[in-house]
Amino acid sequence: MKKLLIAVSLLLAVCMVTGCAYLPSLMSGDMLTGTGSTTPVAASGDTVTISREEYERYQQFDVLLELMDMADAYYYEDVDTQAMLEGAANGLLQGLGDPYTFYYTPEEYAELWEEDEGEYAGVGIQISTSYLTGLCTVSRVFDNGPAREAGIHKGDILYMVEDLYVNSSTINDAVDIMRGTPGTDVTIVMLRGTEELTFVLTRATITVNRIESGMLNDQVGYIVLYEFAGDCSAEFEKHLKALEAQGMKGLIIDLRDNPGGWVDDAEEIADLFLEKGVVCYLEYKDGSREYYRTRTDGDDRVGFPLVVMVNENSASSSEILTGALKDRAGATVVGVQSYGKGIVQSVVPLDDGAGMQMTIAQYYTPNGNAVHKLGITPDVEIQLEQGDNGMYEFGDLNDPQLAKALEVMMEKLAK
Repeated sequence: MKKLLIAVSLLLAVCMVTGCAYLPSLMSGDMLTGTGSTTPVAASGDTVTISREEYERYQQFDVLLELMDMADAYYYEDVDTQAMLEGAANGLLQGLGDPYTFYYTPEEYAELWEEDEGEYAGVGIQISTSYLTGLCTVSRVFDNGPAREAGIHKGDILYMVEDLYVNSSTINDAVDIMRGTPGTDVTIVMLRGTEELTFVLTRATITVNRIESGMLNDQVGYIVLYEFAGDCSAEFEKHLKALEAQGMKGLIIDLRDNPGGWVDDAEEIADLFLEKGVVCYLEYKDGSREYYRTRTDGDDRVGFPLVVMVNENSASSSEILTGALKDRAGATVVGVQSYGKGIVQSVVPLDDGAGMQMTIAQYYTPNGNAVHKLGITPDVEIQLEQGDNGMYEFGDLNDPQLAKALEVMMEKLAK
């Protein structure tokens, strides 16, 4: 399976590793066809003959073999050759200097697809990782999970898991530790302002709800989409229809803290609102482009007034959907500048069951606007006040950004 993913490095603590995490690959299932070259090989007994070109290529890796031999001969304990090879694979891709390109061991690759199903054994938090600061911040606390019951808040910084100090380099290990068998305990330390808080959490089976919806008043529907994963596009349509049945006249889509995920999901959700046309396009190293398009023709939802909410953690597929609705559906964007992850990755399996994620292209909005390192600028900017960590319950109009989005929507409906 090859898929395109677009997400910031986002992990469901105990759950998901993406762009994300969560993650989260990048676009269409068969987007990359992949080609390989065949080198003539002749074998006789214990001797294998290869071309000079291939021989010279293999010579580049002599230093790795020398290091392995030295470790095998002189390291004070027996060496794990497979672990060394996996470390070398990681190091090879890290040499690109791209935090979104990396290697999955066979176990990690299998877990990636399990996580996309939306159920895992863990503590019930989602973590957003900043490669600039190294901080790993709780971006979501799942309902009915151990973390929620213990009083962990959105905005808390994950500081330690057992005896491991957590930062952007160790978050994958921290997530592995927080995973485990339901009923077993794990100790984590959070930073909340100047406080250091220790929690002993009992792991449980967590079911990830990716969407919530409701009516803010008798005219305005509200959908929060937490990530582009699993069956979120189908669920989004169900929530949309339910709001329509309640008399919705305008819709607010909340993508704050949504790190992205599968581009296919952004495309399918855009298709609910847009007639046939471009959702985004990718531009590859050679300058070629690939277009992602909606398929709907004459859908009766096209005329809905839309407001899209974003913040500094809205990334990747969130920015794709926001850009498409802004450019082509007249959506008003409310919040603060989005994250600015305008690149996409492909997740590809390897022959031994392992896999890799690699950045392969940059994407642009339908109007040709770049997003990478720029983000999407809101039409109506509203910052949270200093000290406001955004810990509001669903639909709480004490949330100043949501209150502003509703105000903007009511103005649109009044026109």
